[in-house]
Amino acid sequence: MEKEKLLKLIEDGESSTIEFKTSFSKDVIETVVAFANTKGGEIVIGISPKKEIIGVSFSEESLQIWANEIKLNTTPNIIPEIELIELNGKYMAVMSVSEYPIKPVACKNKYFKRVLNSNHLMSADEIANEHLKTINSSWDFYPDPYHTLEDISFEKIQAFIKRIESRTGISIILSPFEFLAKLEFIRDNKLTFGSYLLFVKDYCLISDIQIGRFKSEITIIDSASLRADIITEVEEVISFIRKHLMVEYIITSTPAHTERFDYPLDAIREIVINMIVHRDYRESSGSIIKIFDNRIEFYNPGKLYGGISLKDLLEDNYTSQTRNKLIANAFKEIGLIERYGSGIKRIRSLCESHGGISVKFEEVFNGFRVTLEKIKNSVTDKVTDKVTDKVTDKVTDNQMIIINMIRQNPRITTIEMASKVGISQRKIKENLAKLKKAGFVKRVGEEKKGHWEVL
Repeated sequence: MEKEKLLKLIEDGESSTIEFKTSFSKDVIETVVAFANTKGGEIVIGISPKKEIIGVSFSEESLQIWANEIKLNTTPNIIPEIELIELNGKYMAVMSVSEYPIKPVACKNKYFKRVLNSNHLMSADEIANEHLKTINSSWDFYPDPYHTLEDISFEKIQAFIKRIESRTGISIILSPFEFLAKLEFIRDNKLTFGSYLLFVKDYCLISDIQIGRFKSEITIIDSASLRADIITEVEEVISFIRKHLMVEYIITSTPAHTERFDYPLDAIREIVINMIVHRDYRESSGSIIKIFDNRIEFYNPGKLYGGISLKDLLEDNYTSQTRNKLIANAFKEIGLIERYGSGIKRIRSLCESHGGISVKFEEVFNGFRVTLEKIKNSVTDKVTDKVTDKVTDKVTDNQMIIINMIRQNPRITTIEMASKVGISQRKIKENLAKLKKAGFVKRVGEEKKGHWEVL
């Protein structure tokens, strides 16, 4: 290393790849391990954390002794490059550590990683993830010791194959189980964790998703608890959310009017798919979706994967890594994922183009949360909120949806209402009768040729 470069390192200070030490010690070995487990780095011995050049005492054997001590106390063995550099009549030792290809590396059975300018002891989960990444595998590829092939649905596997055939236009001439073995969804005739989640026959404990429509922070007016296969859950979650969205009907020159929901449906779909694909299914908690009047919160167990920080994510400064490779591959095969790593950008772009919706990404409670929120920026918004609050004190959530649909399309039929709300036509008529009696809506004109009016 040239003196100019060393002076620049000292001037910049400690970072995720630079550490200052006054002398060689156990801490130096831990830093070597931390650098090896992340992106590599350089340790400068003979300088204080305050950037004071102290120098280091050494003999001809010192550097070799340090290298041997690092080698003996690291597993796998690490041997950093060490060179002496003289500055202002004092010598400093610079250790250069490369990122190690086989992770994680330990120092006396302890595993460290570099976070900003300090070393952090890795958790059991982080250790396991680093090992899986090293062998180019993931948790969902491993055999499930608790379930067998009898626990998955033959019909669901066939439906999965048909979706691939429909997407690609290629016929698959293999039995369902031969096909799954070819994709490594089954290994040595054993069910993998991922295959169990994809094709579980009935009730599934680990795919738990709780979803609710909230009138306040503690008042739930509709809810669902999902424990099915994860492909089915995608559509069930989106269907539940769609039922509770407001919709306006845009009149066009064509006979069919255009629907515009208050949230971008494509962004919601992207969020839901990302939740299911990237969730940490080893966590005991489930995924939670909360729908409020002014926002939707999506919470998922498992923080950002692969060492990506929230800052990196928001600045698009990352390379996408997948926590569940088998599940991601399956979703890609049937067209639910178009390409890896584009989800966050797509969500932000969809919300921006839709208008009136902000999107927020957070790491919270050992998980990841996405919040879509309506942006208030006009007097009309405030007036609408007051009217809505007054009305919803006296009507149900479904009735509020019916009122909104009538506002947008006074000639809407009870059959159309039933389809959009997700309840029977008889229930729609019962709700309309209650709304009429309460004085919220009225029918104008004949039954077939008339229209609805919101009072």
